[in-house]
Amino acid sequence: MNTLTCEGYGAVMASVQRRQLEFGSLDEVVADATRLLRDGYEQAGNWDLAQVAGHLATWMRFPLEGFPRKAPLMMWVLRNMFGRSLRRKILRERKMVERGFTLKETVPAPSGDAAGAVAKLRQTIERFKGHIGEYHPSPLFGAMSRDEYTQLQLIHCAHHLSFLVPHKAG
Repeated sequence: MNTLTCEGYGAVMASVQRRQLEFGSLDEVVADATRLLRDGYEQAGNWDLAQVAGHLATWMRFPLEGFPRKAPLMMWVLRNMFGRSLRRKILRERKMVERGFTLKETVPAPSGDAAGAVAKLRQTIERFKGHIGEYHPSPLFGAMSRDEYTQLQLIHCAHHLSFLVPHKAG
């Protein structure tokens, strides 16, 4: 059964400022996650790198493999009432709502294998980039073009990775 959970960012470390991120390509996402893994980071939210990378890889697979069949009724209602306008707003403003809701099943447990999660994200990004054909429609946004899906993935990745602030390489 799929349930929603609040992302709950910001409660862990008030002293760490979230960074401003905008990715121009999925390769930039891989480079950023790899840098965080290599150089370390501070959390400006509740999720660690393994959770963020695992969550992003999961949501990037859904357009390729299909979304969970039992998406909560709330997503269906939101799609039919606000989905298209919300999609346009996110694409226009290039940001997602803070403290939004997500499927609980898409958030890995804390303190997982960060290297494995980053490797999985890298593999999933390569699959996503190489995908030919139609995408499965989003339970929230409906059917989308390749460019719309790519842009939403870039925005989603920037949203979550912005809560992980890299240590300075030195």
